Amino acid sequence: MKTIDGNFKSIRDLNIYYKGWLPDGDVKAVILIVHGVGEYCERYTNVINHFVPLGYAVYGLDHIGHGKSGGEREMVVRFEDFIEPLITYYKMVKDWHPHQSIFIYGHSLGGLITSFHLLEHQTDFKGAIISAPAVKIPDNISPMVITIGKILSVIAPKAGLIGLDTNYLSHDKTVVDTYNADPLVFHGKMPARLSAEMLRAMLRVTNEAGKITLPLFIFQGSGDKIVDPAGALMLYEKAGSKDKTIKIYEGLYHEVHNELEREKMFADLGSWLQSHV
Repeated sequence: MKTIDGNFKSIRDLNIYYKGWLPDGDVKAVILIVHGVGEYCERYTNVINHFVPLGYAVYGLDHIGHGKSGGEREMVVRFEDFIEPLITYYKMVKDWHPHQSIFIYGHSLGGLITSFHLLEHQTDFKGAIISAPAVKIPDNISPMVITIGKILSVIAPKAGLIGLDTNYLSHDKTVVDTYNADPLVFHGKMPARLSAEMLRAMLRVTNEAGKITLPLFIFQGSGDKIVDPAGALMLYEKAGSKDKTIKIYEGLYHEVHNELEREKMFADLGSWLQSHV
């Protein structure tokens, strides 16, 4: 396996960090990872170690305010702050692999970013892989809390609103302990501005998901308590794609790719990818 990494300038002249993992032989296709909130692209070791030996090149970038990229932690002005770097990075990856199909792979917040991005840029990709997407407003968030969050996003955008219960990342305690000790992970509460912008993006994806028509592979752990598993079903049902697959893994938590039973998902995803390359 070979690796590359570097930085490029993007939104508000901030440095955006990227990394790529390439097979030693020919590249069959490309997987472009869009990571979740608070984390960074190098946490996808299990995905990388499974698919790179099969001939896939895997690339990822750290979102603005995440990992090794610039910007205040988890802070955005608008949700579109996630999109501009993704467009730039896609063009870089496409230049490196002009003849290979590119599949976008979004997890959690990355699933929301991916879904939002596909509304206008789906022709760039051969297909989309969406894991535990944060596309549904949680039922336990009342309209009053949403209103307060919108107000805070203007008057106190950095105010922390929502924390992450890391015990529900995975049943593998090593994954949880490593995450909790990782200095590149943001461990505070999600700022009000990001929360409000995510809600705006959720509403748009919910209303416009029918525009998504490329091949989709959506997967979700039924035991997920970080995002509502109903979001994956909603996205599957509303997407306009004729070629779409959803896999629900019984009892698994938020990061199916980091669960002890992940090989089942990797086998399902591997078969889907092979049939679409």
